[in-house]
Amino acid sequence: MDLAEYLRFFLALGFVLILIAILAALVRRSGLGDRLAVAKTTAGRRLDLIEVRPLDAKRKLVLLRRDDREHLVLLGSSSDLLIESDIPAAPRPAVEAATMVQNDGEPTTFANRMMAKLRGAPS
Repeated sequence: MDLAEYLRFFLALGFVLILIAILAALVRRSGLGDRLAVAKTTAGRRLDLIEVRPLDAKRKLVLLRRDDREHLVLLGSSSDLLIESDIPAAPRPAVEAATMVQNDGEPTTFANRMMAKLRGAPS
């Protein structure tokens, strides 16, 4: 291999890395990166992140749920601002409503109930 082939290889590698960086910046700027990073909480938790809406590159609105109340917060790069507090919470989504609780207080999903039925245990 001569020097021209090595140079062409490194230029192609640099081009691909630049394309990956541009794609990552576009995903982050559009707000998709924030939504993909949020993991849904389990039913036993008191605090939940309901929704995130980016306003611009530096600010976003966040709706948080604590027990049966919601709070709207504006998050910025240098400061945070509580917009509205103590909002009565909307009913939980159907996914959480489908979750039942066993006798010992541990949450069980549809799949867990089906596995218990297959094993012959009471659900």
